[in-house]
This record gives sequence, C-alpha cells and structure tokens, in this order.
Amino acid sequence: MAPVKVFGPAMSTNVARVLVCLEEVGAEYEVVDIDFKAMEHKSPEHLVRNPFGQIPAFQDGDLLLFESRAIAKYVLRKYKTDEVDLLREGNLKEAAMVDVWTEVDAHTYNPALSPIVYECLINPLMRGLPTNQTVVDESLEKLKKVLEVYEARLSQHKYLAGDFVSFADLNHFPYTFYFMATPHAALFDSYPHVKAWWESLMARPAIKKLAAQMVPKKP
Repeated sequence: MAPVKVFGPAMSTNVARVLVCLEEVGAEYEVVDIDFKAMEHKSPEHLVRNPFGQIPAFQDGDLLLFESRAIAKYVLRKYKTDEVDLLREGNLKEAAMVDVWTEVDAHTYNPALSPIVYECLINPLMRGLPTNQTVVDESLEKLKKVLEVYEARLSQHKYLAGDFVSFADLNHFPYTFYFMATPHAALFDSYPHVKAWWESLMARPAIKKLAAQMVPKKP
C-alpha cells in the first residue's frame, strides 16, 4: 500500500498538526514540500488538492483532503487501534470532551497565543518586520486569562479531555512549540499544571520527532 502524502513543510503549524497525528498512529507517510516563493501553492496542480491554495493538502489514493483538523481526524479514524484511540469515539462523553477542547484550542487558545508567535518569530525572522509590542502585550493579557482556565482544568485531569491524551492535546502542540521559542515562554512557569501538561506532551516520541523538524531560531 502506497504511503499517504502530506503537502507542505513540517515547519507549518497546520502541517505539523497532521504529521504529529500520523506519527502517533505509526502510519507510513510522505511529506511533499511546497515552494511558497515559487508560488507552488497557487499552481493549478496544487489547487486541485486544496482549492484555496493553502497548506496542508493530503492524498490517500484517490482521496484528496484539505483543512488540517479534518485531515487529522481522518488519519486518527483510519488508523485507530485499541492502543491508539485519540478521538475516543467509542465513548460518547469522552469524545464530547475531546471535541470541546479541540474547539477551545481553535477559538480561544490559538487566537490568544498565535499573535505572539507571529510578532516575536514569524514577522521578524521570515518577513523582516519589526515586532509590534502592543499586539504582544495585549495578547499576553488574553493568554493569561486563558491559561487560568487551563490551570484549573489541568489541576483536575492530567490532559485536557480527561486522564488520557487525545487529539485535543495534540492540537495545541504546533503553536505552543513556537511560543516556547519566544521571549515569553516563562509565562508557563506561573501555571504549574499547564507546564506539567506541556512537558508531558513534549516527552512523547511523536512530538519529539516533529519538534526536531520545526526548531526555529530565537530572534
């Protein structure tokens, strides 16, 4: 059976979301790089894979998918085993909690944290733009409020959806990894349960492997 293909560089947070799930389930896969400088993401060939001209795109035989969370869920369903069940769809309540914290990541956690990553890493290192400290300061205040909720949750459970690692936790990996390369990483020290949760994720072999491919240089 041919390996599935993921189109886009591992350093992309959305691509990394898919790759970490593939690693967790032990699936065979191929990463096909997309050259943004050459505008390959807008090429007719890539637009067949992703009509919005974005990454990632995903191919499994004649099936083409886009949108990283949808791809990741497909992967976790296809390769689910009794030992690796990161969506917990066999248990209605557990699956619901996975969904809840996946939504929190997308709509509350990432919107607070990702501007800090952009201003401290992506803009200065990749775009040659200065850091907008006002955006950073405002986002840090938002993130502190979010982390207070996470601290309360993780004081009761080892992981976000319960006492089991799930897709909800893995979703947090890409942007949090880059946040930890900013000058504001020490913020997590103020939230000991959040810090312990993050350290437990970083100890996972799949995440260690992906992290080695994503290492950014500190500004």
